[in-house]
Amino acid sequence: MSAWQRQTIVGVLTFLGFTCVLLGFTFIAFPLDEWSDLWTHTVLDLPYVFLVLTFSISIGILVGLTQGWIWKRTLQAVEYQLGEIAKGNPVVYGQSEVSEMNEIEARMKQIEEKFEQQTALAQKVATERAEDREKSLQEVVVQERNRLARELHDSVSQQLFAASMMMSAINDSEAPADPAMKKQLDMVEKMIHQSQLEMRALLLHLRPVALKDKALSEGIEELLYELTQKVPMEVDWSIEEVALEKGLEDQLFRILQESVSNTLRHAKAEALSVSLMEREQNIILRVIDDGIGFDVEEAKSSSYGLQNMQERASEVGGSLKIVSLKNQGTRLEVKVPYRKKEETYS
Repeated sequence: MSAWQRQTIVGVLTFLGFTCVLLGFTFIAFPLDEWSDLWTHTVLDLPYVFLVLTFSISIGILVGLTQGWIWKRTLQAVEYQLGEIAKGNPVVYGQSEVSEMNEIEARMKQIEEKFEQQTALAQKVATERAEDREKSLQEVVVQERNRLARELHDSVSQQLFAASMMMSAINDSEAPADPAMKKQLDMVEKMIHQSQLEMRALLLHLRPVALKDKALSEGIEELLYELTQKVPMEVDWSIEEVALEKGLEDQLFRILQESVSNTLRHAKAEALSVSLMEREQNIILRVIDDGIGFDVEEAKSSSYGLQNMQERASEVGGSLKIVSLKNQGTRLEVKVPYRKKEETYS
């Protein structure tokens, strides 16, 4: 039964009760000889019984509408509070005059505390996994990844750089007489440039992704500084120093690496902006580029990288939001509720 149905019943019962009270008062104060007197006696040129019914119906409707409006506002407030809890935002509770509403808010507080405990537990588990992963990481695997990255950088990457320089020199020299040949040379130069970006993205993946003894802010700044030295792209960042647990730092750093790699390989961007901040008990990581953009819904079902980032965000109780417009760039935002230990367990 909906709130409006309940209040309709309240209005009808109010009407019947008020009618009985008025008629009872009439019979006591002005005894009637016959029931027909209710119709023959007039007040304001209207039959008395009609006036009683009209007045009672009006009171019933007014009471029902008032009660319905009050309960609708109350339920809307509860719905809003539940929505804030679902988003992981803190909720402000008030003291209601209705005892049932106080009981509902008490249950909502319990749900909110449960969500916070689950988020803290998920982050704790992620931290333990990250620590176990670092402890169990075999040194030979790290050495092999470094060896592959070094050999690719010293051989293939250098050759691509040399080929790029040669093609640039050829295209900057006297243009070929054949326009088709000129077009093909330009295309080859673009292909070499794209191959360089692919190689840099590959080297980014080959590097060990663990932060080791570095804080998240230090790891991000080192990664982006190195990127400015190797990629012809404008890179800027705003990184706040936030004290996070190891597991959360590790997942955010991996998401950033995946996002930067996707930008290098697919975005054709000229500028990249990265920011890390703490706002309203949430850790926010943003990565913005001015590339060609893509269809987010289509990519979600086919891109392993996007799925991987989504899973990493969910693993620490966070959310991943991507907005991309054609020829206007892409905006990635990771938002993770974070309570400091003294706040979570106090």
